[in-house]
Amino acid sequence: MIVPVPFNDFYKDRKILITGHTGFKGSWLSIWLNKLGADVIGYALPPPTQPSLFDICKLKEKLTYIEGDVRDYKLLKDIFEKYQPEIVFHMAAQSLVRASYIQPLETYETNVMGTVNVLEVCRHASSVKAIVNVTSDKCYENREWIWGYRENDPMGGYDPYSSSKGCAELVTNAYINSFFGSNTDKEQAKSLASVRAGNIIGGGDWAKDRLIPDCIKASMANKPIIIRYPDAVRPWQHVLEPIYGYLLLASRLYEDGTAFSGAWNFGPDDYNIKPVKWIVQYMTEHWGSGLSWQVDDSNKPHESQYLKLDCSKAKTKLGWYPQWDLQEALNKTIEWYDAYLTNLDTFHLSINQIENYELSVKNSSL
Repeated sequence: MIVPVPFNDFYKDRKILITGHTGFKGSWLSIWLNKLGADVIGYALPPPTQPSLFDICKLKEKLTYIEGDVRDYKLLKDIFEKYQPEIVFHMAAQSLVRASYIQPLETYETNVMGTVNVLEVCRHASSVKAIVNVTSDKCYENREWIWGYRENDPMGGYDPYSSSKGCAELVTNAYINSFFGSNTDKEQAKSLASVRAGNIIGGGDWAKDRLIPDCIKASMANKPIIIRYPDAVRPWQHVLEPIYGYLLLASRLYEDGTAFSGAWNFGPDDYNIKPVKWIVQYMTEHWGSGLSWQVDDSNKPHESQYLKLDCSKAKTKLGWYPQWDLQEALNKTIEWYDAYLTNLDTFHLSINQIENYELSVKNSSL
């Protein structure tokens, strides 16, 4: 299938540095940028799970791979000086709520000081023109209300993970105001944005305590899926939805400057915001292997019950819109895991899913 690329040739041969490229979302971004012909430099710790999308798709062979920790400022600085990236996607993070209760120090060191390190290196790197800092929809002060959070709502965070992402947002805003604002010398001008996505799903996620991986692992072990919060409502979306937003935003940051700096939400339309038990029921009905589920009645750490994003800004100013409804997102996810479990080529399937998504973008713009 030959599909016109939504970004024309913007990313072709452009030097892009991704921190956290070995993670689930970072791997999908690396695959898409590889398809677009970008020169990708990845800086991250080894893949956080086994198996991992990064290893399954053999991404180490398709980009410049550097093993490093965002807490290591000197190494980061050396890498930027050596490779001279033009655009930076900062995705490295401790990304799990439950893990943050067990490792709060590591969570804050990585998510807050790691962000400071990346932004400080970018500040002094003359090659860097645009930075996209990936945080989380959990950065908001969650009031359990039924309408979506907007980008100018207060930061918060009950648990260490959510709090650390709120802190990372404050750091980002401080760097925009202090170093990357419109008053910056044009020679040193850089554009910086933070991005907040909904609950992502898609093929290749193997993280602990995440719903879809839990479903797949339960199926592989022939055990019931254990659900902690069946009535918790989340803004579910396929991983390609926010990544398309990140790529679109980065191109505008690069070409149009600080007018696109600041915070951006990328979430699903309202009808795709569903409780956990809806997702699990869909998986049990469509996976085809006798999946079942039950509720974990043991004591559990606090997690918010209702979360929703208002994405009016991205729709109005970027022209970004969700392309796949929740059923399509789940079908694509099931298709990927089924291919993996039957030893099919998941890298080319991932490319095919990206091409399908690009076609959806093209058709929606006609």
